[in-house]
Amino acid sequence: MQGSSLNATFHQTIGTKFHLFNSLFLNLPFQNVLRTGTLLPLLQQHCAEGFEKGLKANEIIHDFFKEHAPNSTAEEQLDFQFNIIQYVERQVALFDSVEDAAFEQVNDLNGRGTVPALLLRARYDNKIQVLREKLEQFSLRVVLTAHPTQFYPGHVLGILTDLENAIRANDFTLINQLLQQLGKTGFINQQKPTPYDEALSLTWYLENVFYKSVPQIIESLASGLQINLSDWKNHRLMVVGFWPGGDRDGNPFVTTDITLKVASRLRESILKCYYQDARLLRRRLTFQGVYSIIINIEQKVYNLVFKKEESYLTPAALLQELQHARALLISEHNGLFVDLLDRFILKVKIFGFHFAALDIRQDSRKHDTVWHEILNKLSQKRQSISANEFDQLTEEEKISYLLSLNTNLIFLDFEDALVNETIQSILAIGKIQHQNGEDGCHRYVISNCQSALHIIEVYVLAKLLIGTTTGLKLDIVPLFETIDDLANCGDIMQRLYSIPAYREHLESRRNHQTIMLGFSDGTKDGGYLRANWSIFRAKENLTTISRSFGLKALFFDGRGGPPARGGGNTHDFYASLGDTIEQEEVQVTVQGQTISSNFGKPASCQFNLEQLISAGVEGEVFGKSSSMTDTEKQLLDELAHAGHSAYLDLRHHEKFVPYLEKVTPLSFFGDTNIGSRPVKRSGGSGLKFEDLRAIPFVGSWAMMKQNIPGFYGVGSALKELNAKGKGAELRALYRNSLFFRTLLGNSMMSLTKTYYQATTYLRHDVEFGVFWQKMFAEFELSKRQTLDVSELSELMGNNPSIRQSVHLREQIVLPLIAIQQASLMNLRNLSDENKAHELRYRKLVIRCMFGIINAARNSA
Repeated sequence: MQGSSLNATFHQTIGTKFHLFNSLFLNLPFQNVLRTGTLLPLLQQHCAEGFEKGLKANEIIHDFFKEHAPNSTAEEQLDFQFNIIQYVERQVALFDSVEDAAFEQVNDLNGRGTVPALLLRARYDNKIQVLREKLEQFSLRVVLTAHPTQFYPGHVLGILTDLENAIRANDFTLINQLLQQLGKTGFINQQKPTPYDEALSLTWYLENVFYKSVPQIIESLASGLQINLSDWKNHRLMVVGFWPGGDRDGNPFVTTDITLKVASRLRESILKCYYQDARLLRRRLTFQGVYSIIINIEQKVYNLVFKKEESYLTPAALLQELQHARALLISEHNGLFVDLLDRFILKVKIFGFHFAALDIRQDSRKHDTVWHEILNKLSQKRQSISANEFDQLTEEEKISYLLSLNTNLIFLDFEDALVNETIQSILAIGKIQHQNGEDGCHRYVISNCQSALHIIEVYVLAKLLIGTTTGLKLDIVPLFETIDDLANCGDIMQRLYSIPAYREHLESRRNHQTIMLGFSDGTKDGGYLRANWSIFRAKENLTTISRSFGLKALFFDGRGGPPARGGGNTHDFYASLGDTIEQEEVQVTVQGQTISSNFGKPASCQFNLEQLISAGVEGEVFGKSSSMTDTEKQLLDELAHAGHSAYLDLRHHEKFVPYLEKVTPLSFFGDTNIGSRPVKRSGGSGLKFEDLRAIPFVGSWAMMKQNIPGFYGVGSALKELNAKGKGAELRALYRNSLFFRTLLGNSMMSLTKTYYQATTYLRHDVEFGVFWQKMFAEFELSKRQTLDVSELSELMGNNPSIRQSVHLREQIVLPLIAIQQASLMNLRNLSDENKAHELRYRKLVIRCMFGIINAARNSA
């Protein structure tokens, strides 16, 4: 009954409204709109019927024109396809706005995972005091990253926000005007954005969403726990992290100047928010003694923002004056409007002068190179051994030697640009901490971390450059990504913890060690099952090792949008962790479409933040009911091993990389102008698997509607265990384990978004036919096996609203899938007849990418 009720709600609040507002597109006063809008439904039907019949995409497009525009020229047909793309892009944007406007109707804002539900359960179970204590030390860190999966430029996001509000108000006149504005507004960037542009784009969400949602959640918790807002202790309950401008890994365009510029912009943005709040306070706190203080605060913040005067050196100075105003308000004016002042004070305590915490990230191999150059320079001055001599040492000897260095690197003159930039990037951390406060930049993430030495390299470099007599105010965060790295990370951290100098450093960092685990490269390396389970096992191992040294591991999950990159229903993963995994903090990256879809509006942002908070605290507060037994974990060990073997069998197939290079849109990602970072790690010619970045890798499979990283190996693994007579155990595990249900549920989402009918033409391809059939067979097997284990009648049958949303979105973009596939086919088989249109085919492929990716919301 609940499923049918949700279906009806979705149809009424989203489906019907979308079709109603979609009809307004036909009335837009633009050239060829009526013709395009009239023919589009026919094209959609033509594509659906053609793909079901097994027709090739180019045949579908050819037959459509033969039937509906028989006299059109090749140029006119190409023009029409571009018109279709523009139209569908705006349909997708409209659907986003309709769905966002119905967020409160489709999602239960008082249901499981929300703050009201958490408080209600705590009261019912007599756990209010336990919940209070947990919330005093728990922290959720949501890190906004610069990864390019958001295709809407900033000005389009603004229109969509207004459109959502107009739909909420059923303001048909404004809706019609905004649709006209969308029709005349470009959806794509004409130039590739700089890292600073990416930072500006994400700052919009800080100012318009997080600034409102984060304090609102704390207000709700304080009220429910009967704590005065002024007495709330944990102002780190929610921390917003920020990677644009700090993430150097594989992005040569991120420089120290960019980093400092982004940090200054974050400071300016939060101060502008404070200025607006101060102006609002001035309208209410008009009382004698208080009014003059508020006027003075407003002027000082204005001077900070617009005149660059250092009227407040720290947030503490601003808070001191606000607290003075509060004391007068209570003692002389009966506390009138004190709630408004308390909200402002809370925001200053949360966001300080930094707004978001800027992380620095770089690849460990870069640090190896930097130290080689430093050692050679010091060797020339007879202050060190040479790099060659250093390389002859054991790892333990290398660590000891680096720790023994005590030299001033600032005054050394290096010719190598990488060395200079790396040194300047670490010095920038000190500058940002001075300007924005320590919270503004206090983490250095090491990608591709494969040894304790890699961590010590950064520790020593930072200590020599920005260390003080009181220690180093920097958390050094190793990132483990590949399957091998995840298997070895326990040994690496054990060696690291055994180094006295580093242990002393951790003592100054509250005996906490942040460890980042990457889902994206893990999945690319070892497949869906192996990556997710390897991370679970790594967390267990790292928790045990850290606890044995009297330390707490803080796990930072590098998740992307789709299940293939650790996305999907993430909060259930955190709720499913048992007491064998440390969970004082939940730290997770959020990127691209996931930012806009899950955190893009105050309502959705608050809902999803609450889900993550509840997932992080309820296990300890109410008991770890979701913990798995050793037998269940052994079953998942077997499953992950079988899935890994199946995935490696595909990954090592001789046609795996050629297929990506020749058949998928992988090579076109660099031409989309959506991000500043190159699409592959090395600049050399030719495509190598190890150079593939996760986003174009996963995104290319999503474009092909094949979604290999999100399911491949799942079917084979389940079948293998069934053959061993463990089918009943798997079904019991699905019923009893939230982790396993979430693992399979997210894979089902990938399967639901898969549509092999669009590429059946490859079944008999001379070069790739066998490879395609191998992938298709695993897709069919995975569908059957997941339905058998879950005992569902259809994929995502236990999540009807999301299933319906996926279905409608796939229908909308079906013409784009056909156009893109036809263009890819034409490019692979250029003839004398169509060679003249090669550039236009390439442009069609690129233009289709925007609509397909945006429609999926979490496909890359």
